[in-house]
Order: sequence, then C-alpha cells, then structure tokens
Amino acid sequence: MSNRVAIVADRIGWEERQLIRSAPDFGLRIDWVNDESLCLGDAKAQAIEGYDALLIRSRSYTRGGLLAILAESTGVPVLNSAAAIHACENKLVLRSVLRAVGVPVPDFRLALSRRDFEKALDDLGLPVVLKPVYGGMGKRVTLIRDSDLAHSVYDYVEDLGHAFEQACLVEPYLGGGSIRCLVVGRQIVAAAEFESAGADWRSNAALGNQSRALTHDPEVQKVVAGVVDRLGAGIYGVDLFRTPSGCVVNEVNHAPAWRGVASTTGVDIPSAVARHVQEILV
Repeated sequence: MSNRVAIVADRIGWEERQLIRSAPDFGLRIDWVNDESLCLGDAKAQAIEGYDALLIRSRSYTRGGLLAILAESTGVPVLNSAAAIHACENKLVLRSVLRAVGVPVPDFRLALSRRDFEKALDDLGLPVVLKPVYGGMGKRVTLIRDSDLAHSVYDYVEDLGHAFEQACLVEPYLGGGSIRCLVVGRQIVAAAEFESAGADWRSNAALGNQSRALTHDPEVQKVVAGVVDRLGAGIYGVDLFRTPSGCVVNEVNHAPAWRGVASTTGVDIPSAVARHVQEILV
C-alpha cells in the first residue's frame, strides 16, 4: 500500500509534476493540495486527513510557514519544518542565525531609514546591493554603483506602502556569479555555478543564467553542512558566493526550484526527494 503525500502549493510547476511522476517508484502517492483551500486550525483538519507527510512548496514563505505550523500541530511529518521556513523567509533572521553558529554570510547593514542607508553606504562603500528583507527570485534586488543613483533608488523604497516592504539589507557587491546547491536530507545532491548573462547582472538561478555543474568542493560541503546543522535536515536550495576569504551563504530557499540545476548536472533530483520522503516514513 502506497504512502500518501501531499504537495502543498499554490500551483503545480515543473518540479511538482516530476515529483508526482517519480512517486510510485518509491511506494508513494503524491497529490497536489492547493494551499489556498486548506482552512487549517482544527486539530483534526480534514484537508490533510489521511496524508502521511506534507511537502510545503508554497511560493510564499509567509503562507508556507503558517501552514507548516498548523500542519505540524496535527502530528503529520512536514518538509520543511515551520522553523526552517520562517528562518529562510527573512534574510536578516537567516543571516543572524547562521552567523551565530559560525556559518559565513556576507557583510551587511539593515536599513530601516534613509539615515541607516546613508550610514551603510559610508561603512561599506560602493558598489553595494540593496535587497528587501522579505522576497526571493531576485525581485527588487538592485545593484548601486554611484551615490547619485543610490539616493534616487531610496526614494522608491520610501514610497513603498508598508514598513516590512521598506526594510532592506545593504551589502557589498560580490561579483556576478553564485553557486546553487540542492540539498536533500543532509546531503548536497546537485550543485551548479551560475553566471550573470547579457544585460542582467544578477546570477539568480530562477533567471535562467549560464551555468556549469560543480563537482565535489570540500569548502562548499563544509559551509552547507553548517546550514543544515542549524536549520535541520530538509529540502533546500542554498545559494553561495565565492569571496577572497571563502564561500558565504547568500540565501536559503525553503521550496527550491531545481530545473536549472537538474538540466546542468543531469542529476535525478525528484527521485532523490522521493527517496528521502520514503526514508522518513519507514
């Protein structure tokens, strides 16, 4: 008899379809459960009754984290954990908790006001990257190369409607490349280096930039192991930058897209994920 697993998400993308196809080979039946129709809160929530595990794949960190909290309270295994999702949701929280356990992260300053922003520019020098505390996929991430542009950009930040949208990190620009590691359980199952291409300076994997497979790298392995030790075993996309002093963790994604990494490395990531779920349920 197959174990029933729910993919909790607001849509079915390429990764989710691949997981559903791979599931029977591992004794699993995976269904999509729309995260907009769960109405959790009841201790015996009917929307997730009968499922042996939940894979939280909501694009919204906030939505995914809230659903994970309520799902965990029913006793069903949840990937990733609510604590891990909430740490990934907020770039400031993530960097703080990783730095506290010795995992290297980029230098940064929190900017909650124009005064903060100006002080960050003085501390770090140009060029810098301005990014929202909340958000992903490279959205609203801005490279600032000169001071005139800096103040014009911050005009837009001040016009955003909510305080949480105005909360930003300012950090040194560390170049146009990054490393994406796909972690399943506690292991890196695939890794690729992405480079910015064309007019877009961002190397975010979601932007489809140029990439190459990354073979075993002891430094990368050590840094990612530190991330997993702090957040717990799960399914993560860990993004790193190389710097003269070593690799630093830029972001950790709680519901990573992996199409780009899979096409670059040839790794069967859906099977790795399904195997991990199977092991949890044994």
